[in-house]
Amino acid sequence: MQVRILASGSKGNAVFVEMDGTRLLLDAGISATKIKKGLASLGVEASSLDGILVTHEHRDHVAGLVTLSKWYHLPIFTRPGTIEHMKERAAIPAECFCPVGEHFSINGLSVDSFNIPHDAAEPVGFCLRGRRTVTLATDLGFVTANVQAALEGADVLILESNHDPEVLKQGAYPWHLKRRILSNRGHLANSDAAWALLRMQKRPEKVFLAHLSEENNRPDLAEDTVQGILARQGVNIDLTVASQNEMVGWYLN
Repeated sequence: MQVRILASGSKGNAVFVEMDGTRLLLDAGISATKIKKGLASLGVEASSLDGILVTHEHRDHVAGLVTLSKWYHLPIFTRPGTIEHMKERAAIPAECFCPVGEHFSINGLSVDSFNIPHDAAEPVGFCLRGRRTVTLATDLGFVTANVQAALEGADVLILESNHDPEVLKQGAYPWHLKRRILSNRGHLANSDAAWALLRMQKRPEKVFLAHLSEENNRPDLAEDTVQGILARQGVNIDLTVASQNEMVGWYLN
């Protein structure tokens, strides 16, 4: 089993998960060429993917979909609202789209898609359940009770830690953009990520802090903020900050 974050941030997001013989890409927000090269560095052919799971239709999550579809004709699993509002939809073969509900399976791997609060058509996080449980929850304005419940039981958790509110407020972004990010349908702050982890009854073996803003956050600030809050509550969790430009991952024999 392996989890590899090919890219994570405001410019593009893509995660590769291999578990129980099933290979999946969670979001394809970087170019198909970068995805192909990233997978190749792991000894994985992009054509061997069993599917692509898409959280929502924003460009930084679907930028590589059109080309991947042309090259490999891979099935795309996402909510109906995401398909309907995807600008790239007309350029993707209709038969590639696989509309999903809250629960479905891919090659015997159980998948839950859970609603998240974000300014998209029908945004979701994903929970993959097999030999282990891998959960992805990014692009959310706040952690609802539904999201908190979905995080529970994750062995590997990819959780948004997008911004520091003070850095954002003092930064160069126009006020309307700051207001969007800070809203309950925007993005998750570092401290909010920490408290979501603290509320979990079962601690994950591995947590990746993901979708960091290049303008309103720093890797060291995200890690120090989250680790500091955890430490003050006497909690220790193995954290890694995901990168926009460098692959990070977790592997289990």
